[in-house]
Amino acid sequence: MQLEVLFFGITADIATEKSIQLEIEEGLSVEKLRIFLQIKYPNLSNYKNYSVAVNMEYASDDVVLKTGDAVALIPPVSGG
Repeated sequence: MQLEVLFFGITADIATEKSIQLEIEEGLSVEKLRIFLQIKYPNLSNYKNYSVAVNMEYASDDVVLKTGDAVALIPPVSGG
C-alpha cells in the first residue's frame, strides 16, 4: 500500500526532503512507521518527541495506516 509522509521543521532537515511516497505493508501502525523511518533516517531517533498526524489529525502509535493516508511528522512547537 502507498502513503505520503510529510516532514516539518527538524524532521525535514533530517530527512533532507519535505515529503516522500512510501510503499508499505498493509496494516502498518504509526508505531511501526516510526521504527521504519528511524531505520531509514537514523538521526531521527535523536528526536523522539515529534508528533504524528494522519490525514491532518494527531494520531497515537496504535493507529493503523491505510492506503492513501497522508502522514505528517510534526516537531514540538515553541514560541514566546
